[in-house]
Amino acid sequence: MGTDRARKLIAAADRIVVLSGAGISTDSGIPDFRGPDGLWTKNPDAQRMSNLREYQRDPALRAQTWQARLVHPAWTAEPNAAHLALTRLEHAGRLAAIVTQNIDRLHQRAGSRRVIELHGTIFDTVCLSCADVRPMREALDRVAAGDADPPCPRCGGILKSATVSFGQALDRAVLDEARAVVESAELLMAVGSSLTVQPAAGLVGLAAQAGAAVVVCNASATPYDGVAEVVVRGPLSSVLPDLLG
Repeated sequence: MGTDRARKLIAAADRIVVLSGAGISTDSGIPDFRGPDGLWTKNPDAQRMSNLREYQRDPALRAQTWQARLVHPAWTAEPNAAHLALTRLEHAGRLAAIVTQNIDRLHQRAGSRRVIELHGTIFDTVCLSCADVRPMREALDRVAAGDADPPCPRCGGILKSATVSFGQALDRAVLDEARAVVESAELLMAVGSSLTVQPAAGLVGLAAQAGAAVVVCNASATPYDGVAEVVVRGPLSSVLPDLLG
């Protein structure tokens, strides 16, 4: 029943915006954070790596985080059927944009062109002192060569991935772009997100207030299920190809 209703809403919309979260990448081998098999569910200490204050004050934590970055599954992950279904929708001229909380760039690798990265990307580094941005591979090569906590090559400051950590504000221009796109949508699909992290989750309510229909596709309940016209459960690599054709 929910699937049929979702298909009708999608078929009737000419301007669709997708808000994607970690759940769309789990079938590509990248674990989510809060699910039953999530990174933070299995290892609560791992959440400290995403806390900006902890990262800045603790050199041992930074060294641990660099080792985790060396083996991050994003380096070898491939887009799955869910990413590819969204690319087909974009090529058909009906997907205006993907607003993603993900840092893995699998949407881009699948061929999607307009992707707004709310939480940045793991494929670059940024210096917390001088804001110098460089490819992540440069820092990882230094780590692999024995530098446990590689400093910024420009100023000697602390390097981190160019992702938004807890305690760090989203880029204002990126957030404004996401809000404008969401407010212009006929249909917002929230896919693979627990919708618990603000301000990203608030985009769902913003879309609904602007008159968009909302479809939530997620493996578990979200705080915004009551806002949605329909909720579809199941693995996204099966759900999205089924809904989008």
